[in-house]
Amino acid sequence: MNYWLIKSEPFKYSWDQFVKEGQTFWDGVRNYAARNNLRAMKKGDLLLWYHSNEGLEIVGIAKVVKEAYQDPTTDNEAWVVVDVKPHKKLKKPVSLATIKEDKRLQQMDLVRLGRLSVQTVKEDEWKIIMEMAGEKL
Repeated sequence: MNYWLIKSEPFKYSWDQFVKEGQTFWDGVRNYAARNNLRAMKKGDLLLWYHSNEGLEIVGIAKVVKEAYQDPTTDNEAWVVVDVKPHKKLKKPVSLATIKEDKRLQQMDLVRLGRLSVQTVKEDEWKIIMEMAGEKL
């Protein structure tokens, strides 16, 4: 299994709205690195749900339920989406400030590549984030 982080601005599409809908396709990615990450996702992979711009924190875990396919919001074949569904809300959100303060996470994409909307998360980074969120592994 691989781990990922996806960013959403809460005023556009919040965790609570995602939970209410129960499933969505992750669209609108127009960056090649982020697109390549979407293409690499496999069914069952877990994703950290990060509220960007306001909140600046990881609030939940989503799961990939369908692998990459053509983005239905564009005719351009270069862009893809994956289907995701909520897995669980974190017991305690993990803020960007907390992540940046932890020396073990200095190489995390969220710290190094802050603007990338779909990011990789290494297994050891995942475990640290789960620890910070009060989640059992």
